[in-house]
Amino acid sequence: MEVLTKLFGSAARVKIIRLFLFSPGVPYERREVGRRSKVNPAATRREIHNLLSIGFLRAKQFAREEKKKKGKKIVVKKKKIDGWELNTNFSHVHSLRSLLLDFQSFDKDSLVETFKKVGRIKLLLISGVFLNDPSSRVDLLLVGDNLKKNKFEGLMRLLEAEIGKELSYAIFETADFKYRLGMYDKLVRDIIDFPHERLIDKLNLK
Repeated sequence: MEVLTKLFGSAARVKIIRLFLFSPGVPYERREVGRRSKVNPAATRREIHNLLSIGFLRAKQFAREEKKKKGKKIVVKKKKIDGWELNTNFSHVHSLRSLLLDFQSFDKDSLVETFKKVGRIKLLLISGVFLNDPSSRVDLLLVGDNLKKNKFEGLMRLLEAEIGKELSYAIFETADFKYRLGMYDKLVRDIIDFPHERLIDKLNLK
């Protein structure tokens, strides 16, 4: 991320560009852009303005359902929202996708150090988006003991903001994982038997 930050001017810009590249045809309002990217409102406003000015984004009005309670009834109304979407005709879209959506060179050492904070990690593997494999069941699998699942969820939200999309993941205590492995659990086998990269493997999986 550090190299890309220097290249593009700010980490906020990289995260917002990735968000729209991963979601062509999906409009977002400013507050949603900031929430998903974990970027403060002032920086979100500034980066959207910059990306709009060069033609990377285009304005898009869309409808969103809002539910309101009136007495015992729930009334659903559609509200028009002003937002933005990726301009798929932007001349550098394909180049940006090649550069910013290729996570095979992601800082894996940093990823390991980050997830060591959630407990005694026995297995940490990556797949899916990190290997440019959209068919994978998960993007990340973590197995360990005394896991702090709330902390793990928080770290995943930060990682999703950096990458620009929601990630699929699985987390297991070691005993549960070994049981599922022995029972040939379909999810576990689909992860282990298909392309992945192990960043930590204290279980010595075959």
